[in-house]
Amino acid sequence: VVSAPRCYYLALKTACKYAKWISFRIWRPKAKMWSNTECGRYYLCIDGEVFAFKCSTGLLFDIRRQICDRKSEVDNCDVNSELAIPKPLLATDEPICPRNEYACSDGTCLPSELFCDGHPDCFDSSDEGWCDADNDPNAAPRCDYRNCTLPNCFCSVDGTLIPGNMEPNQVPQMVIITFDDAVNSENWDLYSKKLFNKERQNPNGCPLHATFYISHEYNNYQYVQKLWNEGHEISVHSITHRSPESWWTNNATIEDWFDEMVGEANIINRFGGVHMEDIRGLRVPFLRVGWNRQFLMMKEFGFVYDASMAAPFSDPPLWPYTLDYKMPHRCVGTGQRCPSRSFPGIWEMVMNQLEVEEYTCAMVDSCPPYFTEEEVYDMLMHNFKRHFNTNRAPYGLYFHTIWFKKKTNLRAFQRFLDDLTKMPDVWFVNNWEAIQWMQKPTPINQLNQFEPWKCKTQVPPEDKACNIAKACKLQSRDLRGSRYLHTCTECPEVYPWIKNEFGLDI
Repeated sequence: VVSAPRCYYLALKTACKYAKWISFRIWRPKAKMWSNTECGRYYLCIDGEVFAFKCSTGLLFDIRRQICDRKSEVDNCDVNSELAIPKPLLATDEPICPRNEYACSDGTCLPSELFCDGHPDCFDSSDEGWCDADNDPNAAPRCDYRNCTLPNCFCSVDGTLIPGNMEPNQVPQMVIITFDDAVNSENWDLYSKKLFNKERQNPNGCPLHATFYISHEYNNYQYVQKLWNEGHEISVHSITHRSPESWWTNNATIEDWFDEMVGEANIINRFGGVHMEDIRGLRVPFLRVGWNRQFLMMKEFGFVYDASMAAPFSDPPLWPYTLDYKMPHRCVGTGQRCPSRSFPGIWEMVMNQLEVEEYTCAMVDSCPPYFTEEEVYDMLMHNFKRHFNTNRAPYGLYFHTIWFKKKTNLRAFQRFLDDLTKMPDVWFVNNWEAIQWMQKPTPINQLNQFEPWKCKTQVPPEDKACNIAKACKLQSRDLRGSRYLHTCTECPEVYPWIKNEFGLDI
């Protein structure tokens, strides 16, 4: 991202040669930059040329996310540019450094393990500025079929390979439905009555299962416990779900990741009764992947999988994979930072994008809106067939529940569920159940005996959710007010929050 006074237009053209498709703002005095007129203007580099644009009325240009957004969501109107971090001297004609060392941009030699470890060691941070999978000198190697075998490792060069090299007609078409954010009275009827009722079943007569990524504020932990009792998977979506979006990618330390994700796992366990060993996965707020720091935290804590990375649109779609080797797709998103290192045994439940006419989208509610029930149904079925008629990679449908507020969407999705539950090759499973099938690929004609997909046995009394929850009205210094916590356990002393997940009055 670059900036300069308007009179230096030729300099901008030169900068565009090195920053194709990057948007920027022209330099202005800080006071003026905060005006709606100036903050809504931006310039786009396209093939070395500079083009002027203006956000729609009421919107401002977010220079970090490179989009126009509401004024309340843009906090960087005073920012004109970002300094480019120089590139380290990793590949030179003549060796600069001794073996097992690399050179900073000024030629200073440092041990190789210090490059892309999350901590700047070069004076100009050149050891941390070029750390994607293509530039990290310690990056994960490309897929090696000889040394990557199930159940603990799975990779393919282009991501489309079926586990176990099975024929598509022997593979169950898994449909994975996920929901992000709090579970509460706003969406409980949707989950318990309108979508996952007893009438809708998998081919073996067992209930449909989904995955819920829980964020803490306004969450009802009695409802979470009930979902877990019914066989749904409970996973983590952070305590605070804090803004700005870029914080998760650029600023969150390994300690921050522990506080947010392990902290929420502790809250779910303490107040929702979910066994800690059943909390296996996470999804990052805003899908802003946290580079290697996030996955170092996951490795330390024992998380099994991440479900935050969207892949470029692919036909056929991609199968999930483990992070033993280099990702089989590029990292999607402006400013996005996917892991570059090897994290053996951690699964990536990659998000295949949906095709909606000439558009693609990862979350269903981020797709262009359709207005009729028939159009929504056709979109869902079109993308289902892209999976079912090719390599049968799991078909993921990822939601925020606001999408269902529109009645045509809800009716179309209910019809979609009803039609697919009549198909003997289609199974609605959660992410962990999908991973278990991948670890032990089982043909369709043997799935009635596949243990991980059998009906859940009776819930032990000590794990069963209560019928009437405690509604704890608690004070929070961090949120500067009170919040309700609904739980089947005892009320904590204060509202649980980051660095105090058990709600102790300390």
